[in-house]
Amino acid sequence: MKKVLALIIALMLSFTVTAAFAAEKKNAKKATVTGEVIAIDAKANTLTVKGPKKGEIALTANDKTKIMDGKDKKTLSDVKAGDKVAVEYDEAGDNNTANKIIIKAASAK
Repeated sequence: MKKVLALIIALMLSFTVTAAFAAEKKNAKKATVTGEVIAIDAKANTLTVKGPKKGEIALTANDKTKIMDGKDKKTLSDVKAGDKVAVEYDEAGDNNTANKIIIKAASAK
């Protein structure tokens, strides 16, 4: 009986935690920013992009973030300060999680 009760409590706790994470993800607003990378820390998985409309946006990348340069897959360490990028991200409070980073081709001078 105690084992059954412990299992039921564990399952209820599991569902509660899963529901909390789902609610947080659901409250995230999709957003985009296009601009210049002004700061990057590949070890901390963070970058800051300065866009023309939103100003400076601090973003965090994770293992699900897709980083592309044309058709080539890249990593965050390939992104450099001064690069022009377009970023699709989830905005949840003060947390901006990058879903996709597209490195733009440098304009011809």
